[in-house]
Amino acid sequence: MSHNPTEVFAGGVVLAAAVAFAVYAGQAAGLSRGGSTYDLKASFRSLEGVSVGTDVRLAGVKIGTVTGVGLNPETFRADTMFSVKEGIEIPDDSAVVISSEGLLGGNFVEIMPGGSPFAFEAGDEIEDTQGAVSLISLLVKFVAGGGEGGS
Repeated sequence: MSHNPTEVFAGGVVLAAAVAFAVYAGQAAGLSRGGSTYDLKASFRSLEGVSVGTDVRLAGVKIGTVTGVGLNPETFRADTMFSVKEGIEIPDDSAVVISSEGLLGGNFVEIMPGGSPFAFEAGDEIEDTQGAVSLISLLVKFVAGGGEGGS
C-alpha cells in the first residue's frame, strides 16, 4: 500500500480543522471553564426560560452560568445556583433579574449591581430577585384592560 503525500496532508488538514471546531464549539457552549469561579444562590418566583447553562451577565457581559435549578417545596419558588468568575465582586445590595434578549431572544440572568462597599462571598444568597415576565400574560392583561378606563 502506498500513501500519496497529498492525501496524507489533506487528511491532516481535515483532522486539524475538526479539532479546532470542537474546541471552538466547547468554548461557545460554555463547556470550558476559563479560570476559577464561586457560587451564589437566588430564589425566583418564576424562572421561565432559564435552565442550567444559561448565561449570567453584568452590564451585558457574561460573567458566569447557571449551575443548578430546583423547586423549593416549602416556598414554591425556583431555587437557583449560579457561578461567577473569580475576581468579580458583586456588591451585597445587588439585585438579580431574569431578563430577555428581545421578543424572539432567550432569557438570561442579569445582575444589577448595588452601591455597597461590601461584596457577596461564595455560597451567599442574593435576596433581591425579580422573576421572568411572561409575554403572554402581559398581552392578556393588555387585551383585558383595553376596555377599562372609561371617558
